[in-house]
Amino acid sequence: MNMIMVISVNIILSSTLILVAFWLPQLNIYTEKANPYECGFDPMSSARLPFSMKFFLVAITFLLFDLEIALLLPIPWAIQMPDMKTMMLTAFILVSILALGLAYEWTQKGLEWTE
Repeated sequence: MNMIMVISVNIILSSTLILVAFWLPQLNIYTEKANPYECGFDPMSSARLPFSMKFFLVAITFLLFDLEIALLLPIPWAIQMPDMKTMMLTAFILVSILALGLAYEWTQKGLEWTE
């Protein structure tokens, strides 16, 4: 009973937020509002600069391994738990998945700056 109520509240809340996000913005976007603001002057060139995809991939890889460190930090405290086998298996699986991801990234030459 409690789970059904939680799921229904989540569905109602998410549906409400989606509807508000869909209907709230103004539908009449004009060109002045879509242009980037440059201190009141007309833009001299495009404000959209090309973005290096290699930099983006390296940044995402860094974030993934940063998350790995955050997930592995509690391991010294988890060693004190009575069920050490499960903790070590979980840590090994996590490190294995991330090592496989790093190997895949390396073989696909995603970590190289030159093309």
